[in-house]
Amino acid sequence: MSKFGIAQPVRRVEDPRLLKGNGRYTDDIAPPGMLCGVVLRSPHAAARITGIDIAAAKSVPGVAAIYTSADLKADGIGGLPCAVPVKSRDGSDRADPPHPALADGAVHHVGDPVAFIVAETDDAARDAAELIDVQYDVLPSVTDLPTATDPGQPLVWDNVPNNIAFDWEIGDKARTDALFAQAARTVSLTVVNNRIVVSSMEPRVALAEYDAGEARWTLYANTQGGWLIKNLMAPLFGAEPDKFRVITPDVGGGFGMKLFLYAEHVLTCYAARKLGRPVKWTSERSEAFLCDTQGRDNVTLGELAVDKDGKFLALRTRNLANMGGYLSNFGPYIPTYAGTSVLASVYGFQQVYANVIGVFTNTVPVDAYRGAGRPEANYLVERLVDAAARELGIDRVELRRRNMVPPSAMPHSTPVGKTYDSGDFVRVLDAALAKMDWNGFAGRRAEATRRGKRRGIGLSYYLEATGGDPTERAEIRFADDGFVDVYVGTQSTGQGHETAYVQLTADRLGIDGDKVRIRQGDTDTIPVGGGTGGARSLYSEGQAILVTAASVIEKGKRAASEALEAAVADIAFDAGRFSIVGTDRGIDILALAATQRQKAGAGQQATTLDAAEIANIDNHTFPNGCHMAEVEVDPDTGHIELVRYVVCDDVGKAVNPMIVRGQVHGGVTQGFGQAVLERTAYDPSSGQLLSGSWMDYALPRAGDLPDIEVEFIEVPCTTNPLGVKGAGEAGAVGSPPAVMNAIVDALSEAGVKQLDMPATPERVWRALAAARAA
Repeated sequence: MSKFGIAQPVRRVEDPRLLKGNGRYTDDIAPPGMLCGVVLRSPHAAARITGIDIAAAKSVPGVAAIYTSADLKADGIGGLPCAVPVKSRDGSDRADPPHPALADGAVHHVGDPVAFIVAETDDAARDAAELIDVQYDVLPSVTDLPTATDPGQPLVWDNVPNNIAFDWEIGDKARTDALFAQAARTVSLTVVNNRIVVSSMEPRVALAEYDAGEARWTLYANTQGGWLIKNLMAPLFGAEPDKFRVITPDVGGGFGMKLFLYAEHVLTCYAARKLGRPVKWTSERSEAFLCDTQGRDNVTLGELAVDKDGKFLALRTRNLANMGGYLSNFGPYIPTYAGTSVLASVYGFQQVYANVIGVFTNTVPVDAYRGAGRPEANYLVERLVDAAARELGIDRVELRRRNMVPPSAMPHSTPVGKTYDSGDFVRVLDAALAKMDWNGFAGRRAEATRRGKRRGIGLSYYLEATGGDPTERAEIRFADDGFVDVYVGTQSTGQGHETAYVQLTADRLGIDGDKVRIRQGDTDTIPVGGGTGGARSLYSEGQAILVTAASVIEKGKRAASEALEAAVADIAFDAGRFSIVGTDRGIDILALAATQRQKAGAGQQATTLDAAEIANIDNHTFPNGCHMAEVEVDPDTGHIELVRYVVCDDVGKAVNPMIVRGQVHGGVTQGFGQAVLERTAYDPSSGQLLSGSWMDYALPRAGDLPDIEVEFIEVPCTTNPLGVKGAGEAGAVGSPPAVMNAIVDALSEAGVKQLDMPATPERVWRALAAARAA
């Protein structure tokens, strides 16, 4: 048991299976009689569909069926829902345009699904797709977020004026404006949070089977939790959720994008029922650029009010948030309730006011991407604080230190309605400064200058607010083969859940971790679950495992009293063994479970140890930390090298420090990619996605980053028994502003004061050239 103890850097128990090729992913599943599905997608960003001729396509050998919106409508199949109600400032509901699984009379972005072809082979389906003749009346499109709401721009939806899906606000505007009026200084900055193509290692897949006798579907899909999928999809078919079983096998990355109900889930289920055979759709990589939800894509004005002593009074923001051509399941939630929840960050603002305008464009829909609104908010605040330090002539570290909420103020309530239970922000900041050798930077900059490079150092202090369902379930079963099976309502997509849950179970039940198996991803064997998202898994599922383990122990005491012929009050449990207090008589938990199971199996009255519990998740957590980046810029080419990266994180108690470090490494890498490399480009005249493959869309590689140095400063969370704070998204929250602040610092001596992501070599070179010309 000791090797699986809490706070131990246990190697991931799932890795040997995955590394040896024994993982089982959705595309590995091929039931007998399976048909292949292919989606025909729109080549236009905006167009009316005036006709679809499928006659030639249906004649291709092997084609089983071709479906269009007319078929779905005839069978009463509903459209994809947006599950988030948002009201605008004037009290009106957000726009709610239809989102059919197949385009109904019009398309609204390149990649919009138009027809679904099902055939014996993938090649036959693709051959047929090429023969479908769709007549389009091409319309003007709009893809540029900053100008999409201007008068005279093409409308994505005729009944949505100025392409504004909602105009939402939070905070006390009058009080915020009053603080700005009395401020000694105000500072403003507009930043672009660039659109991200998620690029999970495993593309999306959907495989549906239909049991006509039971009138019930089984959907195999690489999701982040099948319960949401079945609950959203059932109404589209006029069915109850229990008519859908969703099985999620191993998943190769999700990052928020695999949370959602997609058209392909609906189409495969529809075709499987119509044809009476299993139907599978597997995304190609280029297709994923056109049909997976994308992330970020905000343009935000931030304004900071400061008093004469450099103390922050108020923050005011106006955010244009791109929704794409449709509202995804949670698209409106990300920039509103999620993003604004952390605008106060670690600073003692008296007031915060945010205005968020959701904007339709003829682009792929936008939804949650690692951090889901919180990275965007933190990026704005940390870029704005650096700008304020420059304008006020106050050291950027000192300005942050002066305004941080002290530990003595915890619990601290923010102007946007959040209450931080714990945090020692100055302590974490000081630890990062020491680890980075901040004070020694001047010497490193001078040395780089001698080599003809511009060296910069940047920091950001982030604060995250985790999210997710308000309950979570766990079940512990003692199996016939001597193992303990733990059924969980979350879904691993590569994070290392199995290892952490094994550690918790082994610790609480006092059993060898090698005897624990984690079961996940089947909505029949696990009736409810909150899935994975919002960095919720450990603190949510962890609490569920704790209360379930407690139930096992209580049942075990009753069972031990039966087996040992003693009163329940005389039974104690310690280190995996039930014993009679004051004696050496006892029984091991696994042996007791086996004994009781055998008795029950023989028809005897016996208390078994299996238990299932649902934990209430009453509070979320607020991980926070300081990121520091050091870069060198080649002024002749604009090339950026990240030469050092340091993170000091407060994630509360780390159940497995090695896994947490891995999560931070991945998040930092994704944040660096957004800051320097990843540019989603649409052609303004045609609406075509220009960066539609990895030849045109740059992702970070291992050689682009130095070793990422991570140190933990544990300030335990007070609102959950584990003391943990969600760590899955933290790296992606703190890294973009740290990297960009470092780049601006490197260029500042040349006169560059502002640069937007991604800081590609071309953009850096142009910024330097413009500064020289000025």
